[in-house]
Formats: sequence, C-alpha cells, structure tokens
Amino acid sequence: MNKESAYLLLNKYITTKSLLNHSQMVAIAMQAYAQKLKKDENSTHNWWLCGLLHDIDWEKYPEQHPNYAIEHIFPEIELPDEVQHAILAHAPSRTGVIAESEMDRYLFACDELSGFIHAVSLMRPTAYDGMKVKSVTKKLKTLNFAANVSRVDINNGVELIGEKLSDHILFLIDVFQDAKQKNLIN
Repeated sequence: MNKESAYLLLNKYITTKSLLNHSQMVAIAMQAYAQKLKKDENSTHNWWLCGLLHDIDWEKYPEQHPNYAIEHIFPEIELPDEVQHAILAHAPSRTGVIAESEMDRYLFACDELSGFIHAVSLMRPTAYDGMKVKSVTKKLKTLNFAANVSRVDINNGVELIGEKLSDHILFLIDVFQDAKQKNLIN
C-alpha cells in the first residue's frame, strides 16, 4: 500500500482533524525511528504505515478498536502481518496482545507521548518551536493536564524501547518541530 492509498483509506474512516493529525504524528514518529534504527526503505514504509493506520477504527468503532480494523478493514488491503501485530499490541488491554517486535514496542512508545506532546504544543504560542523537554516532563506531572493520556503507558513505552524518557521526548520534539515547519502536522 503506497502513501496515497493509505491516506485515502484513513480519510474513509476518520473525519476529525485532531485524530487525523494524531495519526500523521505517529506515522512521522515511527518513520523517524525506523530511519534512526537504519531500517531499509520497505521496513521504514511499513513503520510509517503502522503509525498512520493504528487508530483507523477509533472514530467509528471505539468500543471495538483496534480489533475492528484487524477483522474488517485490513483483510481487504492485505496489510503486512507485522504491522497488524503492532497495531494489536498498541492496545494490549483490549486485545491481549503484548508488544514483542521492535515495531510493536516503538508504536506503543510513540502513540501516547505523541498525543501528549501535541497537547503541550497547543498551550504554547510557538507550538513545537522552542519546546523543551523540561516543559513536557513538568506537564506530565500535572495529572489534570491531558488527563486522558496514560502516564503509565508513556513510562511503559520508554521501558519497551530502552530509552530514557527525556531522550524519547527530545527525539519526538525534534521530529515534530521539523514536521510542523514542513506543514505536515498541526
């Protein structure tokens, strides 16, 4: 599945700008990590695809997410098994699937934190530009800020990828600053 057809599929199931932006952010984060880990072009594309489509069924089928996508959407497009497994593993409490592969672990690590960093950006006049790790970690300690974002999942995610939280935050801030400058995200 190429990028154009992936975007067409995503827009068939998601109409809210915030969820489309989140999907794009996670796709960009996954692609950046694949490049950092020196994945080949095909693997890097699959990491991007995984990030883009991980919440495809969230808007229309939230109670069945992500199982609806696995059972009803992905069979029609022949999404690679590794991508489907990572999408299942990003919601282990719903699917019973735990993160095993590198792709699984990075999707889990990027999902919640990407949403949280976006929430922080909305509170700043310069969005991602000039954002500091310290400001993100301070907001993480404010439990009523972006209260729906699981701090437990964020911490589990950094453990899964073997990174320090501050390093993971810095990497994502840099990725999102660049993406914002290129008008790829809001």
